[in-house]
Amino acid sequence: MEGYPKLIKHINNNYSELSKSQKLIADFIIENYDQAAFMTAAKLGKSINVSESTVVRFSDRLGYQGYRDLQNDLQELVKNKLTTVQRIHLQEHNYKNKENLLTEIMEKDMDNIKKTINEINFSDFQQAVKLVLEAKTMYIIGLRSSSFLAGYLGFYFNFLFDNVNVINTGPNDIFEQLLNVSSNDLIIIITYPRYSKRTIDVLKYAKEKNTSIITITDSFSSPVASEADVSLIANSEMFSFVDSLVAPMSLINSFIIAVGNEKKDNLNRYFENLEKVWKTYNIYDYYDYYDL
Repeated sequence: MEGYPKLIKHINNNYSELSKSQKLIADFIIENYDQAAFMTAAKLGKSINVSESTVVRFSDRLGYQGYRDLQNDLQELVKNKLTTVQRIHLQEHNYKNKENLLTEIMEKDMDNIKKTINEINFSDFQQAVKLVLEAKTMYIIGLRSSSFLAGYLGFYFNFLFDNVNVINTGPNDIFEQLLNVSSNDLIIIITYPRYSKRTIDVLKYAKEKNTSIITITDSFSSPVASEADVSLIANSEMFSFVDSLVAPMSLINSFIIAVGNEKKDNLNRYFENLEKVWKTYNIYDYYDYYDL
């Protein structure tokens, strides 16, 4: 992954200035970064016979605000490589208190939304809206756990545009559905760990076609982020066998509404006509709200 060599290079660049004990920590992280990512400072220190405070000083020496910041970077790098079984083991470790499980999970979802709000680049968000409005044809793809996010975005964009295609796996191969994509079009790629290889292949295909690309993903170290015209980042940190897609859903809601605001007049006329159709064919249970 892109971020992993950068982190190791950073450690290597500072290696000669580390103390003997700190070099032991550096060696352990380089060789066992996937283990270190989920070890406390005390546990990491114990495993190589150094003190917890030495581990903390090592993190400070690398420019981190404590060991937890270094650990966050390590976790960011390895989470895509975790198997479902490994995620289950992490869940058992992180969520031991069954009485607090509901609170802990929902608070983690709220933390993801708060972090997304604090880190989102508004200029990128506005640029993404602009690309949607300018696209001749839109293609939306999200595979596996991201598929419902793609379907949700496509469902509402179909109210706004006549040119939306949600790419599905099925009888027609993904690339057959993208056969006519051009430089006038837009592909919106939604992907979260573990990142689907086929999704990454779609991004490469779109690049070859000079198609504009928006990615909605979890971090700038995601394999699709750096290659996109615009990347919208929504956090999904949740060490469990399920993905936390609450923040991505909230971001997509905001995205839909922002695009809708730009097409307000068309949207009003469309839904006025659509309400008549729904009422005529009894799609919903209607009440005469004016009589309430």
